[in-house]
Amino acid sequence: MRVLDESQKVLPQHRQQGEEMGINVLVSDKKNVSRYALTALLEQGKGIQIAGSVADNLEAIEFADTHHPDVVIFSFDGADSNVLTVAEKITGLPGCRCLLLAESFTRSVIRQAFTGGIAGMVQQSASPYRFFESVHRVHQGERVFDTELTVAVLGNNDCPLSQRQLSVLERLAQGDTLSEIAAQLHISDGTVRNYLLSAVTKLGARNRIDALRIAQEAHWI
Repeated sequence: MRVLDESQKVLPQHRQQGEEMGINVLVSDKKNVSRYALTALLEQGKGIQIAGSVADNLEAIEFADTHHPDVVIFSFDGADSNVLTVAEKITGLPGCRCLLLAESFTRSVIRQAFTGGIAGMVQQSASPYRFFESVHRVHQGERVFDTELTVAVLGNNDCPLSQRQLSVLERLAQGDTLSEIAAQLHISDGTVRNYLLSAVTKLGARNRIDALRIAQEAHWI
């Protein structure tokens, strides 16, 4: 079983005339073990071939811009809005489609992916058959979103908060400190405070805890 390492980010050689070409897939996962495991799994899928594997969002953009893989799979924690931003940029490249893979997805990420043109989302609990099927369907131009995920998106149309405000509240709900939220979202502590203050104002809440309660009761997070 062949697994690509970071020095092997090149497209496979062109096959002989008449030989069927597979779906060129780029794997992006910052965790080494899970990236290698995902790459090895995909190599077993019929009609799928690995174009490369990367551990960094910037590398994913550079690789996609240079080699134009058919499908880019982002394996992440399900709450990192930066991955969504990168995936949206890659989706704008000719012939590139993005599929997100995570154990679970936050509502704000689901909503951003759905409205941002991401081709699909698959939970890590899915069977290999379901995963391979999703890759093929995405390559064929379909969008692959579970019914449960789609309902979560459509049910939040009345939410007055921005994606960033929701992301900050979600991390606050997980018990993260302001500094931890700032580090995760790559913004300053002051910017986090501003997002919380604006969320409190929009929701007519007494404070950030009350804003969090309102958002949770409305099932926005």
